[in-house]
Amino acid sequence: MVGVTDVSRWDRASPALPYLFILLPTVFALMRDWRPWVLSLALFAGAWHWFMVGRRPSWIERPIVMVAYFMVMLAVIAILMRIDTLFMVTGLGAFVQSFTVLPGRWAYLGVAATSGVLVAAPPEPGRSPVDTLFSFLVAMLVASTIGLVIQTISEQNENRKVMIRQLKETGAKMAALAEENADLQAQLLTRAREAGMLGERHRMAREIHDTIAQSLTAIITQLEVADSVIDDAPAARTRLTTAQTLARESLNEARRSFQALRPAPLDDAQLGSAIQDVATKWSQSTGVNTTVSVTGDPRPLHAEVEITLLRVAQEALANVGKHAAAGRVAVTLSYMEDVVVLDVRDDGAGFTRGPANSATDGFGLIAMRQRVTRLAGDFEIESAPGQGTGISATVPAIPAASDAGSSDRFGNV
Repeated sequence: MVGVTDVSRWDRASPALPYLFILLPTVFALMRDWRPWVLSLALFAGAWHWFMVGRRPSWIERPIVMVAYFMVMLAVIAILMRIDTLFMVTGLGAFVQSFTVLPGRWAYLGVAATSGVLVAAPPEPGRSPVDTLFSFLVAMLVASTIGLVIQTISEQNENRKVMIRQLKETGAKMAALAEENADLQAQLLTRAREAGMLGERHRMAREIHDTIAQSLTAIITQLEVADSVIDDAPAARTRLTTAQTLARESLNEARRSFQALRPAPLDDAQLGSAIQDVATKWSQSTGVNTTVSVTGDPRPLHAEVEITLLRVAQEALANVGKHAAAGRVAVTLSYMEDVVVLDVRDDGAGFTRGPANSATDGFGLIAMRQRVTRLAGDFEIESAPGQGTGISATVPAIPAASDAGSSDRFGNV
């Protein structure tokens, strides 16, 4: 608990009290009459207390050692009191010490011995035995009362320390439970999100199966029928074969996407090779001359980074085939220290650029931008009528080793 301490005011003050009870009467006694032996005895008393209690606090737990300490201290006090009555103050301090260092009944025996010293040590000629006994009993009563108060305060102090320790332990347990509950809640949220994503994937998979997949299957069937009845014209048969291949690949890719698998080109190849394979097939199907170059130090990247760049390359080439009427396309994949950059540039018709995500941007451009910005990347388009189009996607070069730690950050693409 913040702001709570185990050290009370009594704990801080009690170690200094014995020295004060010796120091104060010594100073005034020496100011009144300089006596070297008084100074020697006072120094011995202070050194004795320091050696037996101050230097070795653990000795307080040894009753025999503390009894010996108290007897020697009381003897020195008795001598000092016979020299000067000012040292009765030191005798009063011995009452406090008896309850501080002596255990149980020994404390009351120490009070009795101190009372006897206080009554008998100061020389008072003519005092009767009855007066001496009365003084002894009064000293015992007062000292015992003070001792009882001291013990009560000490017990309350110990109880307070125990309570503080218990509160600290309870606070620590509560903090641990809170942290554990937070972890459990995070796990539940993660599982709930995964369950929701899985459910949505299954729903979309059913929709794909009932719509796009069936349509692609029907297209493949029709192409196969057309292939069986068409005349043996090489150009027509090549086109039909290409259409069948693209339809089958699209169908397989749709199924893989909703099974949360990596795209087929990335299964057995690095990103550069996968993009080269995609560009080669696209070039064969469209007849557009396409070159792919890789610069920098190729290295495995986080799956989401590779999938995003591959999808951007596929979509960019698809857009060129649909709209650009280009004769040449250059694809460049650049590995840098902190980022990876994909550039796709064509020499086609180009178009007039408006604001980002405006009506001039079709669904393909918007989808590419969303994929890239989802990874905290940058997506740029450069185009002008008659000057071709350039698309640049820059994403962080997150290494493949951090896949496990980064999957939650990116989610599923």
